[in-house]
Amino acid sequence: QVQLVESGGGLVQAGGSLRLSCAASGRTFSKYAMGWFRQAPGKEREFVAGIYWNYGTTRYADSAKGRFTISRANTGITVYLQMNSLKPEDTAVYYCAAGGTFSGVNWYYTRLSDYDSWGQGTQVTVSS
Repeated sequence: QVQLVESGGGLVQAGGSLRLSCAASGRTFSKYAMGWFRQAPGKEREFVAGIYWNYGTTRYADSAKGRFTISRANTGITVYLQMNSLKPEDTAVYYCAAGGTFSGVNWYYTRLSDYDSWGQGTQVTVSS
């Protein structure tokens, strides 16, 4: 199917920045969106940012708007998440996902159920 490999996680101080990367391989032609989710211990996995591949349109969770930016590489199938002004509450395992749900009219890519391929996750820890 599709293989996703994340990188770029680590430990940073509050106010700092990180850039996460996700490289996709395999049967990616069947996927039309890529996104980032995060999950903290004891909490549900939540949407952070998503991108519709063909148009480059993006969507963000309210918590990410103004601080995080999702983008595509010019070649291949690689997606980035630039995270600025990091806060301790951003601490979580961040997962890359690929998929997209087509209603017959619109594509949806902001929900867990919109994705069917997932990476292994990368830990992001923000210290106070």
